[in-house]
This record gives sequence, structure tokens and C-alpha cells, in this order.
Amino acid sequence: MKQEQLGTKSFWKGTNTVKLFPALEQDLETDVCIVGAGITGLSCAYFLSKEGVSVVVLDDGEIGSGETFRTTGHLTYALDDRFYDLIDLFGVANSQLALESHRTAVDRIEQIILDEKINCDFERVNGYLFLHADDKPETLSRELDALHQLNLSAARIVQRAPIQSFDTGPCIFFPNQAEFDVVKYLNGLTGAITRQGGLIYNFTSADSFENDESSCLVKTSHGHKIKSKYLIVATNSPINDRFVIHTKQAAYRTYVIGGKIPRTDISKGLYWDTGDPYHYIRVCQLSSTDPDFATHFMLLIGGEDTRTGQDHEYEERFQNLKNWSKQRFPALKEITYQWSGQILEPVDSLAFIGRNPLDSKNVFIGTGDSGNGLTHGTIAGLLITDLIMARANPWEKIYDPSRKTLNAMGSFFEENLNTANQYLDWITPEKCHHEDQIERGTGSVIQNGIHKIAVYKDHQGNLYPLSARCTHLNGEVHWNPIENSWDCPCHGSRFDVNGEVLCGPALHGLEKVNVEQEKESKIKPIK
Repeated sequence: MKQEQLGTKSFWKGTNTVKLFPALEQDLETDVCIVGAGITGLSCAYFLSKEGVSVVVLDDGEIGSGETFRTTGHLTYALDDRFYDLIDLFGVANSQLALESHRTAVDRIEQIILDEKINCDFERVNGYLFLHADDKPETLSRELDALHQLNLSAARIVQRAPIQSFDTGPCIFFPNQAEFDVVKYLNGLTGAITRQGGLIYNFTSADSFENDESSCLVKTSHGHKIKSKYLIVATNSPINDRFVIHTKQAAYRTYVIGGKIPRTDISKGLYWDTGDPYHYIRVCQLSSTDPDFATHFMLLIGGEDTRTGQDHEYEERFQNLKNWSKQRFPALKEITYQWSGQILEPVDSLAFIGRNPLDSKNVFIGTGDSGNGLTHGTIAGLLITDLIMARANPWEKIYDPSRKTLNAMGSFFEENLNTANQYLDWITPEKCHHEDQIERGTGSVIQNGIHKIAVYKDHQGNLYPLSARCTHLNGEVHWNPIENSWDCPCHGSRFDVNGEVLCGPALHGLEKVNVEQEKESKIKPIK
């Protein structure tokens, strides 16, 4: 049973075909082994292969099948967190470096598209930050002051965003942002990588990691070995690190809906409000074969973020987005897409890109996208390439995964207290005690004596019993009915109904229940 048949599908996956590459079937030796073929891993592979460095990219699924294809394709230097908060955390000089790194990332994506002739609907558009209904005008004036401190003089207050159906009120205008089709972009990127000699393998799971000062070794689940001088772990949440980096970031799910809207109702652009969690909006071109191509856009609206595995009102998230949208876009047609994606929020807002903490100098990570994964992933490609090529990079310190931001200690303790509280699930009895209580097409954790079993029941009534214990740091997984997955509320690991890893930091899948040892259980596993 494939997860894609069960979970949601984004607009990008619904309108595109992803390039496929074969699974690895031999041992290899290379300069750089990259685990993860999303925006971060492929950006690293592209920039390194252009330097003449040999690269091997592994992914346990298709290209971009982790979180990259679950974004909404915003390319912006207007970060999800307010710049006045960033200045409080890092100071003006470092905050300016952060802004410039994202602006550079957008420019480099555009240059790659031109150089490699990638047809991915890239377009420069303007961005607009408007007030949430419960926010005050001072938020915008304070943010504008911060932007001017960072020498972004082009940012200014305008009377309203170019949306006809509702008046946003005053908003900050960010010129020269961009948007694109992320599937088409990654398809083009893989073509460029392979032309430059890079090797890409799909359906190849990294099973273990070893390294010393001179080399790295990745072993796959099928027993093949990749020996390299350098290792880059680009798996959204690092699967080579069990603890350190995961205390400094937290996993959230964000939700997106999409439907057609008349072109006269909204101009192309990127739109965000100042809520927490905030709403984000963009429009996309429909396929030229769509009967509404000439008169309508696809409108994407996201938000309603919650901690992964801690949500109990999944359908309500989508309904909230629909209600919010209908109030502001009354001409919005039927919602034809809805999906969720994973966001890793660092305690101090900036990604962790560089050498892996507590490791040797030849292992690198890129994680902590903070809602700006497409630009953070491109920044990772530029920065890690410079580190491997022994070149100075002005962004090295601000993105250093070993950094400690003293002003963010409050957030650090708050997020880790939240995580610690999730382990109380193990001493909280489950309401479900028998598989008959589980509806078909859904899952539940069953209390089985002192044990807890995660059981999915398919539409034919077959059962898929698994240990409810996450293989990362032993959190109790919860059922996600939107994506039909088992999600860990501690550090965001996710598993499909067969127990296979969908998202790290877990490296290995949930254990299958041994029925003979579970004598109290009547559960019979599907064969």
C-alpha cells in the first residue's frame, strides 16, 4: 500500500509528472554523498557538480517527495518571522546578512532557470504584508522601521494590496519577490545535475552512517555502501542526529487549500497577514488545457499551523481556511486541492546550515526551514558548497548549527517543555481497547494491557498493527486522518500505515507487532 494513495496530494503533484531515477544496486565511491533529494539536497548537488565535484544523491522516495512538493512555491526574502524580532535576536548586521541571503537565493534560482533553460513558470511578483484582523497598525510601522534599518529602502506602506474582493487595509509592499512551479524546477535541476556528471538514486533508504576525519560511509537498507569524502544530510529533519539539533527546533504541520478564482479578483503576487499562525496566499496559472485557463487562476491559501502529532481537529484546520477564504474571496470556486506540509521551526527563526554539531568536519546538514524552505534550501546549497570548497562565506556564522542564541532561550525552554509533556501519553490510558472500535479507513492507538499498539484498518477491514513507540526517541505516535499517517508529537517523525518512515528524524520504521507475544490481543496482522 503506497502512502500517496492514502494521503493528500498538492497542486504541484496533481498537475505534474516527477522524473524518476533507479534505485541504487551497487557500492559506490564519490566526493560527496547527499541524502535527500528535495530542494536542499538537489541545490547542494547542483552547485557542487558545477564545481567539478562528484556527487551521489540518495532518496528513499521520488524526487521532492518529502516536503518540497508540499510548499506553496513562495520565493521571498520577506521572512515568516518579523524582522524586528530578528534584530532583537541577532542584531542589525546579522539580520541584514539573513535578509541578503534570502534575496541572493531568489536571484540564484532565477539565474539557474535562465542558465539551464528550465520552464517552471518563474515570475517576479510583488509581496504584501497586511494586518491580521486582531493586530494593530503599530506592527506594520515597527516592521517597516526594522526593514529600513536593514537598508531595504524599497519597502514601503501602501494603502491596500491589489485584491479586489476585500480591502486588506494598509500593508507593507515588498518589491521583486518571485514564484514558480516547484516540481518543474526540481525536474530541471535534476537534468542539470546529471548533465554535470551527478548521480541520483530514488527508492534508496539510508540505513546507517559512519564517519571519521577523512571519510564517510552510508549503508543502505539493501546493504549497499557509499563511501565519500563528505556527507550532506538534507532530509528536512536530520536523520543522522538523534538529539542535539532536535532540541533547537520543533515540527509543525501547515495546511493549504486551493481553488479557482476569476483573474479580475486578485493580481499575481505573494500575500501574508501578521497572524500567529499567519495566512499566506498566492495565485498560479492553470494548465493551458483547463477550460478556465483564460479567465481564472488557481488560488492557494495556507495557514492554521499546529505542532505535528498534537492536533486533534485536522478537518477543522481546512474548514477554518475555507471560512477565512470565503469571507475574503466570495468568488472562490469549489476547493479542488487541500494538503498539509511539515515545517521545522528553529527557536531563533533561522535555519541550521553547516557542519553537524558534535560531528567531524566532513558531515553537513541543512534543516530548520521556518516556512521559507525554498530559499533556505538554496542558501544551503550555496553555503555548504563554499564550506566544502574551503571558501569564506559571510553567512556561515548566522546559520551555524552549533550556534547558541541567548535571546531565544525562552523559546528553547518552551518548545522543549512541550516535547517533554508528550511523553505523558505513555501513562495516559487509551480510550480504544479493541480493533472493533476502529472505523474502516482510519487508525487508532489501542490499549492492550500495559502495551499500546498503533492499528490501521483499511477499507476492506484488514489490520496493520504496529508498535506505537516512535523509533527516534520513544514518543507515542498519534493517528493523522488527513495524511493517513502515524505522527510523533515529540520531534515530528512520521510513518505510513505499514510503519515505514515518511519523515525523520526517525531513521527506522515502527516495529511490526508480534502477535504471539501479544497474547492479550486479538489483532491479526495483514499478510
